[in-house]
Amino acid sequence: MKLGFFTMPIHPLGKDWRQCLREDQEAFILADELGFAEGYCGEHATDQAENITSCMLFLATLIDRTRTMKLGTGTVNLPNSHPAAVASNIAMLDHMLDGRFIFGISPGGLISDAEVFGNLDQDRAAMFLECINTILEIWSREAPYKIEGKFWKITTERTLLADIGQGILPKPLQRPHPPIVVTAVAPFSKGVTEAAARGWDPISANFLMPPWVKSHWPKYVEGCERAGRETDLGKWRVARSVFVADDLATARDYATNPNSPYRFYYSQMLTKMKRAGRLELFKTSRDMPDDEVTLDFVCDKLVTWGTPDKVADELLAFREEVGQFGTLLYAGHDWADRELARRSMVLLAEKVLPQVNAASPPRAEAAE
Repeated sequence: MKLGFFTMPIHPLGKDWRQCLREDQEAFILADELGFAEGYCGEHATDQAENITSCMLFLATLIDRTRTMKLGTGTVNLPNSHPAAVASNIAMLDHMLDGRFIFGISPGGLISDAEVFGNLDQDRAAMFLECINTILEIWSREAPYKIEGKFWKITTERTLLADIGQGILPKPLQRPHPPIVVTAVAPFSKGVTEAAARGWDPISANFLMPPWVKSHWPKYVEGCERAGRETDLGKWRVARSVFVADDLATARDYATNPNSPYRFYYSQMLTKMKRAGRLELFKTSRDMPDDEVTLDFVCDKLVTWGTPDKVADELLAFREEVGQFGTLLYAGHDWADRELARRSMVLLAEKVLPQVNAASPPRAEAAE
């Protein structure tokens, strides 16, 4: 199993934005130093807690501050963006990272973003598909473009001056395009099947209960089989909220006290999902009563905390429940205590991961 990093992130509303962004950057730099294989960040324009407004812009600040870790958008919310802008900016970012880039995409799940960008009442799933199809067509063909869809029309026919390079959109360094991943946030996600059929790979979100995470692999296999594509456990990424400390008392306090950044994260997510009618994500079965989905229940099920030995045992039990996967994505949370937050990542990489890999059959690694 490899380690990766994934942050949305969710910060306290009154925290200085500059400090939030500096700490988010520092987490990526530390992950790179610790040998994490890849790191992703999300984006939202209208959320004071989830306050990275552009994942592409944020990742650009890390180009010369990381060395080996691949950086990924996690994700670009395509209905909120013009496909030509995404295509050109991603192409440039891929070149600036010398191909050390993964393209994460989604329809976007924050309804206030959808409202501010004017697509709240649109078919955003259709917008998502049209946007990514348009991006891929831009990258696969030559100018002049004439790509006409329901939501966007792309052309440089009237202004092309090919001899001087005018009217030509750039292509990424990785050909035909960077690896594409999608974040799966629904039980038995049909999107995972469709993504796999197109050669894309899934990230199972860290706010999904284990039974729903487990449901993603069969959907991935279904899509691969439809496309005649070989299934690869090494390409399944699973995010998880983890906190590791040198002693149990410190771990328990940081992860579970009323002011814990982990409790704050899941209180935010629980409130948002309730209001969006998606409480099922936090249930362990579809017939579970709504009133049993409490914050205590959610945190107990979705936060793995403890000493390195305890965390290793619980991650092994988690993987026994959901199945083998290739990369554990450590979910980024607010650094309520900078030193403890950094120490957690160090312990995960240096103490927990070796135990997990020593105790695990090499199925995921052999599939790579």
